[in-house]
Amino acid sequence: MNDTANNNYSDPNITPPMGQALPLGLQHVMAMFASNVTPSIIIAGAAGFAFGGADMTYLVQMAMLFAGIATLFQTIGMGPIGARLPIMQGTSFAFVTVMVIVVKQYGMGALMGALLVSGIFHFALGSVIGRLRFLFPPLVTGLVILTIGLNLISVGIKYAAGGAADFQMAAESFGSLAHWIPALTVIFVALGIKFYTKGALSAAAILLGLLAGYLVAIPFGLVSFGKVGSADFAAIPQFLPYGLEFKMGAIISIALIAVVSAIETVGDTSATTKGGAGREATDAEITGATYADGLGSAVAALFGGLPNTSFSQNAGIVAMTGVMSRHVVTISAIILVICGFSPKIAAVFSSMPLPVLGGGVIVMFGMVAAAGLNMLAEVRMNRRNMIIMAVSLSVGLGLSQVPTAVQYVPGTLKTLLVSGLLPTAFIAIILNQILPSED
Repeated sequence: MNDTANNNYSDPNITPPMGQALPLGLQHVMAMFASNVTPSIIIAGAAGFAFGGADMTYLVQMAMLFAGIATLFQTIGMGPIGARLPIMQGTSFAFVTVMVIVVKQYGMGALMGALLVSGIFHFALGSVIGRLRFLFPPLVTGLVILTIGLNLISVGIKYAAGGAADFQMAAESFGSLAHWIPALTVIFVALGIKFYTKGALSAAAILLGLLAGYLVAIPFGLVSFGKVGSADFAAIPQFLPYGLEFKMGAIISIALIAVVSAIETVGDTSATTKGGAGREATDAEITGATYADGLGSAVAALFGGLPNTSFSQNAGIVAMTGVMSRHVVTISAIILVICGFSPKIAAVFSSMPLPVLGGGVIVMFGMVAAAGLNMLAEVRMNRRNMIIMAVSLSVGLGLSQVPTAVQYVPGTLKTLLVSGLLPTAFIAIILNQILPSED
């Protein structure tokens, strides 16, 4: 795959020969597929949906469909919407912690209402995102991403051990070897493929690790194909399948995360142009990318889908292959859209045992935390910055781990405080603005 780097594919409007373009498009899909569908399975658990049931299958189906549609917004564009760059969209991990809180407190209707409003808000950020970047230097952005990862790691451990609290699995089997063996298989196979192979295989390490864990889980009796057999081969998405409710606490929580997601997209857009073409992203590209983010998320909410954002791992593939062609990623988007119209494909992923998913998300969420640490490595660790880190993380993570500490706070504010992410981001932004700098 790396031989394409020797060709002049730094122009987003040039398409490689189909013999190269199709494998490259599949590689982009394989690199992001597991990360894209995982949030839907987590939210299904938080909503109390049956594991592998129709509702979970539908959420996974919408994750594939609207990742593809949002990617088409980016690569093809409409007027000012879309960066017209090879930017792959997928379900955002940044929203997961807050979405779990919202769906448990208010229900799926309120979650979809908040996602619709926040998608519109996210879209509007496109016109001002350049002027907000000063609020999110590496110190703040790194802390936010680190908090996202740290908040979610416990989900991976819980699922790897059997996930009793989320899907009513037998409490006595929680933590058994029957659960840990498939989970550990995912981790070791994914690491082996990632570091001992190259190209498309390396990019699909998590996906192939999940497949290995899936196969290992079968003799333990953890896999049921019943729902796969009964699922339709094709189905049209439902309009407002969970209805819409508008709860202020849910809307504020999700909208604040949309700001973080927008900043993340700015970084991914810059990384894509830098890695693929050796230049900085233009203002029009950053604005268009943010518009596409918001529009994709808002439209997805109307059909029960979760919010989308740019995927950093796919920016890495652009840098690795040297292929900047947006049409390659358009092929990826079409593959996802086709998958998104098939409940049968979604049911296969929904039938994945929780321990297998747990092994995957331990790696994925750990990588999110590691990405935050990598950003913080750019920050000079003087007393000022260390104090900002200490206070932000202590308060943010502390409240998320001990939510009863704010049990007497009114509903909306309590939702914000126990999210973990929002207090960390707010404190880091404020302290970074008011504390004097150090030489």
